[in-house]
Amino acid sequence: MNIRVLKHFLALSDSLHFGRASDECHISVSALSRNIRQLEDELGVSLFHRDNRTVTLTREGQKFVEYARETSTQWSLIRHELTDNSDQLNGEISLYGSVTASYSFLYDMLSRFRLAHPGIEIKLRTGDPENAIAHVLDGKEDISLAARPDNLPRHLAFKPIGVSPLLFIAPLEQQLPNVPTSAPQKRSDWEKIPMILSESGVSRVYVDDWFRKVGVTPKIYAQVTGNEAIVSMVSLGFGVGVVPKIVLDNSPLVNRIRVLDVQPELESYNIGLFALQKNLKNPMVEAFWSLALM
Repeated sequence: MNIRVLKHFLALSDSLHFGRASDECHISVSALSRNIRQLEDELGVSLFHRDNRTVTLTREGQKFVEYARETSTQWSLIRHELTDNSDQLNGEISLYGSVTASYSFLYDMLSRFRLAHPGIEIKLRTGDPENAIAHVLDGKEDISLAARPDNLPRHLAFKPIGVSPLLFIAPLEQQLPNVPTSAPQKRSDWEKIPMILSESGVSRVYVDDWFRKVGVTPKIYAQVTGNEAIVSMVSLGFGVGVVPKIVLDNSPLVNRIRVLDVQPELESYNIGLFALQKNLKNPMVEAFWSLALM
Protein backbone atom coordinates (compact mmCIF):
# COMPACT_ATOMS: atom_id res chain seq x y z
CA MET A 1 0.00 0.00 0.00
CA ASN A 2 1.37 3.41 -1.00
CA ILE A 3 2.06 5.58 2.06
CA ARG A 4 1.37 8.68 -0.02
CA VAL A 5 -2.15 7.44 -0.74
CA LEU A 6 -2.69 6.93 2.99
CA LYS A 7 -1.73 10.56 3.56
CA HIS A 8 -4.20 11.60 0.86
CA PHE A 9 -6.89 9.55 2.61
CA LEU A 10 -6.08 11.18 5.96
CA ALA A 11 -6.22 14.67 4.45
CA LEU A 12 -9.68 13.98 3.06
CA SER A 13 -10.88 12.32 6.27
CA ASP A 14 -9.85 15.44 8.23
CA SER A 15 -11.31 18.07 5.88
CA LEU A 16 -14.17 16.06 4.32
CA HIS A 17 -13.72 18.35 1.33
CA PHE A 18 -11.99 17.30 -1.88
CA GLY A 19 -10.90 20.83 -2.76
CA ARG A 20 -9.24 21.58 0.58
CA ALA A 21 -7.69 18.10 0.78
CA SER A 22 -6.25 18.36 -2.73
CA ASP A 23 -4.74 21.76 -1.90
CA GLU A 24 -3.14 20.34 1.23
CA CYS A 25 -1.73 17.37 -0.72
CA HIS A 26 -0.63 19.56 -3.67
CA ILE A 27 -2.46 17.43 -6.22
CA SER A 28 -5.51 17.97 -8.40
CA VAL A 29 -9.02 17.07 -7.23
CA SER A 30 -9.27 14.46 -9.97
CA ALA A 31 -5.98 12.85 -8.90
CA LEU A 32 -7.11 12.78 -5.27
CA SER A 33 -10.44 11.24 -6.23
CA ARG A 34 -8.69 8.63 -8.35
CA ASN A 35 -6.31 7.70 -5.50
CA ILE A 36 -9.19 7.34 -3.05
CA ARG A 37 -11.10 5.09 -5.42
CA GLN A 38 -8.02 2.93 -5.99
CA LEU A 39 -7.61 2.61 -2.23
CA GLU A 40 -11.25 1.62 -1.86
CA ASP A 41 -10.87 -0.95 -4.64
CA GLU A 42 -7.81 -2.39 -2.91
CA LEU A 43 -9.65 -2.64 0.41
CA GLY A 44 -12.90 -3.84 -1.14
CA VAL A 45 -15.03 -1.32 0.79
CA SER A 46 -16.26 2.25 0.44
CA LEU A 47 -14.43 4.64 2.75
CA PHE A 48 -16.53 7.74 2.02
CA HIS A 49 -20.13 8.60 1.28
CA ARG A 50 -20.17 11.19 -1.51
CA ASP A 51 -22.89 13.33 -3.00
CA ASN A 52 -22.99 16.70 -4.72
CA ARG A 53 -22.79 18.60 -1.42
CA THR A 54 -21.13 16.52 1.27
CA VAL A 55 -18.39 13.99 1.95
CA THR A 56 -18.62 11.79 5.05
CA LEU A 57 -16.73 8.77 6.32
CA THR A 58 -18.43 5.40 6.18
CA ARG A 59 -18.26 3.09 9.18
CA GLU A 60 -15.41 1.27 7.45
CA GLY A 61 -13.73 4.60 6.74
CA GLN A 62 -13.86 5.55 10.42
CA LYS A 63 -12.14 2.28 11.31
CA PHE A 64 -9.53 2.73 8.58
CA VAL A 65 -8.60 6.21 9.90
CA GLU A 66 -7.04 4.62 12.99
CA TYR A 67 -4.94 2.26 10.89
CA ALA A 68 -3.89 5.00 8.48
CA ARG A 69 -2.78 7.37 11.26
CA GLU A 70 -0.80 4.68 13.06
CA THR A 71 0.81 3.47 9.83
CA SER A 72 1.74 7.00 8.78
CA THR A 73 3.35 7.65 12.16
CA GLN A 74 5.27 4.37 12.14
CA TRP A 75 6.42 5.00 8.56
CA SER A 76 7.88 8.36 9.54
CA LEU A 77 9.71 6.81 12.49
CA ILE A 78 11.21 3.86 10.63
CA ARG A 79 12.14 6.02 7.66
CA HIS A 80 14.05 8.32 9.98
CA GLU A 81 15.81 5.41 11.69
CA LEU A 82 16.84 3.76 8.43
CA THR A 83 17.94 6.78 6.42
CA ASP A 84 19.33 9.23 8.96
CA ASN A 85 23.11 9.06 9.24
CA SER A 86 23.57 12.44 10.86
CA ASP A 87 22.64 14.23 14.04
CA GLN A 88 20.11 16.41 12.21
CA LEU A 89 16.44 15.43 12.41
CA ASN A 90 14.43 15.37 9.19
CA GLY A 91 10.72 14.91 8.73
CA GLU A 92 7.42 16.58 9.59
CA ILE A 93 5.39 17.42 12.69
CA SER A 94 1.93 18.95 12.91
CA LEU A 95 0.88 21.58 15.45
CA TYR A 96 -2.51 23.02 16.38
CA GLY A 97 -3.38 26.18 18.29
CA SER A 98 -5.54 29.27 18.30
CA VAL A 99 -4.70 32.34 16.24
CA THR A 100 -3.62 34.08 19.44
CA ALA A 101 -1.32 31.18 20.33
CA SER A 102 0.30 31.28 16.89
CA TYR A 103 1.66 34.80 17.41
CA SER A 104 2.30 34.63 21.14
CA PHE A 105 3.63 31.43 22.69
CA LEU A 106 4.10 29.53 19.44
CA TYR A 107 5.92 32.36 17.71
CA ASP A 108 8.91 32.18 20.08
CA MET A 109 8.91 28.38 20.20
CA LEU A 110 8.80 28.04 16.42
CA SER A 111 11.63 30.55 16.06
CA ARG A 112 13.86 28.53 18.39
CA PHE A 113 12.80 25.24 16.85
CA ARG A 114 13.54 26.34 13.30
CA LEU A 115 17.08 27.36 14.27
CA ALA A 116 17.71 24.12 16.19
CA HIS A 117 16.08 21.73 13.68
CA PRO A 118 15.97 23.22 10.16
CA GLY A 119 15.36 19.78 8.64
CA ILE A 120 11.93 19.36 10.24
CA GLU A 121 8.95 20.65 8.30
CA ILE A 122 6.22 22.21 10.46
CA LYS A 123 2.52 22.05 9.65
CA LEU A 124 0.60 24.58 11.74
CA ARG A 125 -3.19 24.64 11.84
CA THR A 126 -5.14 27.31 13.70
CA GLY A 127 -8.66 27.05 15.09
CA ASP A 128 -10.82 26.99 18.17
CA PRO A 129 -8.63 26.19 21.21
CA GLU A 130 -11.43 24.06 22.64
CA ASN A 131 -10.69 21.52 19.88
CA ALA A 132 -6.97 21.34 20.68
CA ILE A 133 -7.04 18.28 22.92
CA ALA A 134 -9.48 16.40 20.67
CA HIS A 135 -7.20 16.94 17.66
CA VAL A 136 -4.33 15.26 19.52
CA LEU A 137 -6.45 12.42 20.92
CA ASP A 138 -7.87 11.74 17.46
CA GLY A 139 -4.38 11.68 15.95
CA LYS A 140 -5.02 14.65 13.68
CA GLU A 141 -2.08 16.61 15.10
CA ASP A 142 1.13 15.64 16.90
CA ILE A 143 1.10 18.56 19.35
CA SER A 144 -1.46 21.19 20.33
CA LEU A 145 -1.38 24.25 22.55
CA ALA A 146 -4.28 25.15 24.86
CA ALA A 147 -5.41 25.63 28.45
CA ARG A 148 -5.09 22.64 30.76
CA PRO A 149 -8.42 21.19 31.96
CA ASP A 150 -8.72 20.06 35.57
CA ASN A 151 -8.84 16.42 34.45
CA LEU A 152 -6.49 15.22 31.73
CA PRO A 153 -7.56 12.33 29.49
CA ARG A 154 -5.57 9.14 29.86
CA HIS A 155 -2.45 8.70 27.75
CA LEU A 156 -2.21 12.48 27.24
CA ALA A 157 0.98 14.32 28.21
CA PHE A 158 0.95 18.00 29.21
CA LYS A 159 3.85 20.44 29.46
CA PRO A 160 3.11 23.85 31.02
CA ILE A 161 4.58 26.87 29.26
CA GLY A 162 2.69 29.79 30.82
CA VAL A 163 -0.14 31.11 32.96
CA SER A 164 -2.87 33.52 31.88
CA PRO A 165 -5.34 35.26 34.21
CA LEU A 166 -8.98 35.40 33.18
CA LEU A 167 -10.42 38.92 33.01
CA PHE A 168 -13.86 40.46 33.05
CA ILE A 169 -13.96 43.00 30.21
CA ALA A 170 -16.42 45.75 29.28
CA PRO A 171 -16.64 48.32 26.46
CA LEU A 172 -14.48 51.39 26.94
CA GLU A 173 -17.54 53.66 26.72
CA GLN A 174 -21.03 52.81 27.90
CA GLN A 175 -23.40 52.32 24.98
CA LEU A 176 -26.31 50.54 26.65
CA PRO A 177 -27.66 51.29 30.15
CA ASN A 178 -27.39 47.68 31.32
CA VAL A 179 -23.76 47.26 30.12
CA PRO A 180 -21.57 48.95 32.76
CA THR A 181 -18.01 50.22 32.42
CA SER A 182 -17.16 49.47 36.06
CA ALA A 183 -17.54 46.37 38.19
CA PRO A 184 -20.99 45.94 39.79
CA GLN A 185 -21.01 45.97 43.57
CA LYS A 186 -24.27 44.13 44.24
CA ARG A 187 -25.42 40.65 43.24
CA SER A 188 -28.66 42.04 41.85
CA ASP A 189 -26.66 44.29 39.51
CA TRP A 190 -24.66 41.35 38.17
CA GLU A 191 -27.84 39.50 37.27
CA LYS A 192 -28.97 42.35 34.98
CA ILE A 193 -25.79 42.45 32.89
CA PRO A 194 -25.80 40.70 29.47
CA MET A 195 -22.85 38.31 29.55
CA ILE A 196 -20.86 37.15 26.52
CA LEU A 197 -19.15 33.86 27.38
CA SER A 198 -17.31 31.00 25.74
CA GLU A 199 -19.59 28.23 24.62
CA SER A 200 -17.44 25.63 26.38
CA GLY A 201 -13.92 24.91 27.56
CA VAL A 202 -11.74 25.71 30.55
CA SER A 203 -12.61 29.41 30.74
CA ARG A 204 -16.34 28.63 30.73
CA VAL A 205 -15.88 26.12 33.54
CA TYR A 206 -14.02 28.70 35.63
CA VAL A 207 -16.62 31.42 34.93
CA ASP A 208 -19.50 29.14 35.86
CA ASP A 209 -17.70 28.21 39.10
CA TRP A 210 -17.17 31.92 39.88
CA PHE A 211 -20.85 32.76 39.44
CA ARG A 212 -21.87 29.81 41.62
CA LYS A 213 -19.53 30.89 44.40
CA VAL A 214 -20.85 34.47 44.45
CA GLY A 215 -24.45 33.27 44.20
CA VAL A 216 -25.27 34.90 40.87
CA THR A 217 -27.35 33.48 38.04
CA PRO A 218 -25.84 35.21 34.99
CA LYS A 219 -27.93 36.67 32.20
CA ILE A 220 -26.24 35.14 29.17
CA TYR A 221 -26.60 37.27 26.05
CA ALA A 222 -24.36 35.17 23.80
CA GLN A 223 -22.29 32.00 23.88
CA VAL A 224 -19.56 32.11 21.28
CA THR A 225 -16.73 30.01 19.91
CA GLY A 226 -13.35 31.72 20.16
CA ASN A 227 -12.12 34.31 22.63
CA GLU A 228 -11.36 36.82 19.87
CA ALA A 229 -15.09 36.93 19.08
CA ILE A 230 -15.85 37.79 22.72
CA VAL A 231 -13.47 40.77 22.59
CA SER A 232 -15.12 41.95 19.37
CA MET A 233 -18.68 41.73 20.72
CA VAL A 234 -17.74 43.45 23.99
CA SER A 235 -15.98 46.29 22.12
CA LEU A 236 -19.24 46.87 20.23
CA GLY A 237 -21.08 47.28 23.53
CA PHE A 238 -23.20 44.12 23.46
CA GLY A 239 -22.28 43.05 26.98
CA VAL A 240 -19.59 42.10 29.50
CA GLY A 241 -17.29 39.20 28.65
CA VAL A 242 -14.55 37.03 30.09
CA VAL A 243 -11.33 36.32 28.19
CA PRO A 244 -7.75 35.23 28.99
CA LYS A 245 -5.38 38.15 29.45
CA ILE A 246 -3.13 36.82 26.68
CA VAL A 247 -6.00 37.17 24.19
CA LEU A 248 -6.72 40.74 25.22
CA ASP A 249 -3.02 41.71 25.15
CA ASN A 250 -2.76 40.55 21.54
CA SER A 251 -6.10 41.89 20.33
CA PRO A 252 -6.27 44.81 17.87
CA LEU A 253 -9.33 45.96 19.84
CA VAL A 254 -7.54 46.27 23.18
CA ASN A 255 -7.89 50.08 23.12
CA ARG A 256 -11.67 49.75 22.92
CA ILE A 257 -11.90 47.52 25.99
CA ARG A 258 -11.93 48.23 29.72
CA VAL A 259 -10.78 45.57 32.23
CA LEU A 260 -13.13 45.44 35.23
CA ASP A 261 -11.70 45.25 38.75
CA VAL A 262 -13.78 42.30 39.94
CA GLN A 263 -13.34 40.67 43.33
CA PRO A 264 -12.84 37.85 43.97
CA GLU A 265 -10.69 37.39 40.90
CA LEU A 266 -11.31 34.61 38.43
CA GLU A 267 -8.98 31.63 38.63
CA SER A 268 -6.02 31.77 36.24
CA TYR A 269 -5.37 28.84 33.96
CA ASN A 270 -2.27 27.01 32.85
CA ILE A 271 -1.38 27.05 29.17
CA GLY A 272 0.80 24.39 27.66
CA LEU A 273 1.48 21.70 25.11
CA PHE A 274 -0.46 18.47 24.69
CA ALA A 275 0.71 15.27 23.00
CA LEU A 276 -0.04 11.58 23.21
CA GLN A 277 2.46 9.99 25.58
CA LYS A 278 3.33 7.34 22.99
CA ASN A 279 4.14 10.05 20.44
CA LEU A 280 6.86 11.48 22.67
CA LYS A 281 8.95 8.53 21.43
CA ASN A 282 8.93 10.20 18.02
CA PRO A 283 12.28 12.07 17.95
CA MET A 284 10.77 15.05 16.11
CA VAL A 285 7.91 15.41 18.61
CA GLU A 286 10.34 14.94 21.48
CA ALA A 287 12.61 17.63 20.02
CA PHE A 288 9.82 20.22 19.99
CA TRP A 289 8.60 19.09 23.41
CA SER A 290 12.02 19.46 25.00
CA LEU A 291 12.57 22.87 23.43
CA ALA A 292 9.42 24.36 24.96
CA LEU A 293 10.22 26.32 28.12
CA MET A 294 7.99 27.52 30.97
